[in-house]
Amino acid sequence: MGKTRPAVIGVDNSPSMKKLLERSTENLDIDLTVFTVAEEAWSYLQSNSTDLVILSNILPIKDGLTLLKELRQLPGQEQTQVIIISSKDYAQDRVIAKELGALEFIPKPTPMQTITDVVVKYTQANLKNQDK
Repeated sequence: MGKTRPAVIGVDNSPSMKKLLERSTENLDIDLTVFTVAEEAWSYLQSNSTDLVILSNILPIKDGLTLLKELRQLPGQEQTQVIIISSKDYAQDRVIAKELGALEFIPKPTPMQTITDVVVKYTQANLKNQDK
């Protein structure tokens, strides 16, 4: 059986970004859950661990950096791997993301291969049906 599949969380309110996350990981052996608002992701992360969070900085109500700051205060989530994806590439946001332990800050528009690559890099995800 091997180990359980890596769990990847996406947080982005853009339908096209949700589709991009799904399409760029469809051949990877992972469990992907995409939330459209920070509050839903927050509720999930309070009681579930995850291998990687792909977090949009621009979200309604609560932005991604605020969610990341709160996540770092949750027991067991201090070291959760987080990638920030943002349509606004501000140096200040990059600094804050880095201070909060984000592994990468990727500007939008994001190529599909970039998403695939970061998921594989940080979760060691395998391709589906590779060894059949």
